[in-house]
Amino acid sequence: MSTRPVSSHVLDAAIAWQLCLDCGQGSEAEREEFAKWYAASEEHARAWSQLGMLDQRFVRTTGPARSALLRSREGFGRQMRKVGRGVAGFALALGLTLFLGDRFLPMNYWLADQRTATGEQRTIRLSDNTLIRLNTHSALDVKFDAKQRRVILQEGEIFVETGSHEDPRPFIVETDEGQMRALGTKFLVKRRDDGTLVSVLQSAVAAHPQASDNEMILREGQQMLIQRHSLGPMIAIAPGADAWMRGMLVVDNAALKDVIAEIGRYRAGFLSVAPEVADLRITGSFPLNDTDLALKALMPTLPVAIEARTHWWVTVVANDAKQTRKL
Repeated sequence: MSTRPVSSHVLDAAIAWQLCLDCGQGSEAEREEFAKWYAASEEHARAWSQLGMLDQRFVRTTGPARSALLRSREGFGRQMRKVGRGVAGFALALGLTLFLGDRFLPMNYWLADQRTATGEQRTIRLSDNTLIRLNTHSALDVKFDAKQRRVILQEGEIFVETGSHEDPRPFIVETDEGQMRALGTKFLVKRRDDGTLVSVLQSAVAAHPQASDNEMILREGQQMLIQRHSLGPMIAIAPGADAWMRGMLVVDNAALKDVIAEIGRYRAGFLSVAPEVADLRITGSFPLNDTDLALKALMPTLPVAIEARTHWWVTVVANDAKQTRKL
């Protein structure tokens, strides 16, 4: 099985399934759901296999870290239906980081100069007076020297308002996929599974992929997906691209699966959508500081219901699904 990294969303699901099944209390229906999840995607199977690789390595590991993680997982098995992923989930995530590093949770996230937790936002001001706002579960490093001002976005999303325009050093935001050089501007940079999305709110940004000499200038109101070897088409900024800074998610004719994935970035635990309703379209505004309320807001306009096994394990299903528990 490939050791290529899996997305954080898929990893969260794999961990949740492992803990559910390991606790020995999974119902037949849950085991059937797991089988469907596993078969739905090669990435799901890869994540599950890599978790098995972790277990094999972990058995061979000795010392206090191994003992602590084993105790945490045993405790989680006893308490899963009461506390969801909680402290034991964090211990498991820590174990994943310690033993597999970037293969699962990026070590760079934990070692970053600045980072936010799930659901947290933070504003910082750099030494050149540049203002940066970090969105949920974001991490960055700041590397200023005599030649340039560089911010490395390790994960998540940031808003940048550059500071002193008299500073001769270029201001650059860098990700694994490319570099964005500010031209006196306000802009957004978002890490995604398929690349880095840059959106210019004011002035302009020069975009440059890491593995190509190509460069393009984005103007106010434009956005582009940057990949390591190429630049995507230049398109108009999506409505509400910066609404997260006001605590809102704004969507226009978006697929429900994409809306749920975005809400999930602000919510601890595992949030998913059933395949039969995943492609429904929706337009609206949803509060990000209260994801329960955001999920409930789906129901008046779509034929869906919210199935909650626990507060940390929620699925959006068709509204005729049986045994639905309310949030």
